[in-house]
Amino acid sequence: MIMALLILLAILSVGILWLLMISPGQPAPLRDDSGQVIPGSISERVAVEIGGISQAMIIQSVDSANPVLLFLHGGPGMTEFFMEQDYPTGLEHHFTMVWWEQRGAGMSFSADIPPETMTMEQMIADTVEVADYLRARFGQHRILLLGHSWGSYLGIQVAAAAPDRFFAYVGMAQIAHQLRSEIMARDYLLRAYGERGDAAMVRKLKAAKVSMEDGLSPAWMRLRDRAMHGMGVGHTRDMRSVITGIFLPVWRVRAYTVMDKINVWRGKIWSRPFFWDDLLRDDLVKRLTEFALPVYFFVGRHDYTANPELSRAYFEAIDAPMKGFYVFENSAHSPLFEEPVRAKQILLNDVIGKSDEGVNSPLAKTDGHGTDKRSR
Repeated sequence: MIMALLILLAILSVGILWLLMISPGQPAPLRDDSGQVIPGSISERVAVEIGGISQAMIIQSVDSANPVLLFLHGGPGMTEFFMEQDYPTGLEHHFTMVWWEQRGAGMSFSADIPPETMTMEQMIADTVEVADYLRARFGQHRILLLGHSWGSYLGIQVAAAAPDRFFAYVGMAQIAHQLRSEIMARDYLLRAYGERGDAAMVRKLKAAKVSMEDGLSPAWMRLRDRAMHGMGVGHTRDMRSVITGIFLPVWRVRAYTVMDKINVWRGKIWSRPFFWDDLLRDDLVKRLTEFALPVYFFVGRHDYTANPELSRAYFEAIDAPMKGFYVFENSAHSPLFEEPVRAKQILLNDVIGKSDEGVNSPLAKTDGHGTDKRSR
């Protein structure tokens, strides 16, 4: 018994030492193909007072003169910088990439955050304040805003509230009416697992009720991620498990300290209840369709977290100076990470190339496909 305890203690000690070694709390410098640090590049984590509390972000760029791209992660409260490990976008070579971790999430989580500040109005104000910090720091009149999932729900409201800060808004897996999307997801999964002949999963799905009247049952919330990933329609097309695809990768992020990694999960659990019910019930088609800046949607053909048909219907209702709708045929919920080459081409050719801010940028191309009030 004593020997077994000693062996267990040794294993735990090695595990803790390994975790400390891979958790320095600083992002790696950006390097060229020969492994040399790129002169003039930046790769740093920054903490700034936003909305009265310290909030953190990771900023990476080979050239800080490149257009700033502010990424709004999903959740609520679920950071996404970890995705760069297994699904690198390479956007730091073309943009000054800003991975801000929102109030109550990840590096910005604190048990001292007043719960009464966890409101939609405060999140919008925080986003605008972060944008103003970035505009001032990098000397750019307007920057690019990209929101993913929950971040798209936040982002499109920011775009409507403060269009003067941004030269365009990009919604990835754009939320339109999330409760309706959940109902469509369950209907699809019942058909798909039925066709596969998985009677056990069909029984579980039938018991996991979802409706416009009663919302989402606890049984559905326990089952949805596993069922979606089992069909390749979850966070990414090839992700089969939240554990292997999300939970474990977070623990490998070197830009985080050990406490940051713990706070990713504390923040996710804590943040979600403040916003989830309102997010589910809000039908954006009915209240938010007028925009004073270009609007672009990136949707995955196989996304059943934020249904692309609902995103399309919302897109059609939007009035904006320029807009574009892009379907990524090989993606589920995360086109930027699943098809980064195509996403980069669209961002550079259509979004940057057709914007007032981008026409004089060395990144801008003249052969883009963004068109006035038309989709692609």
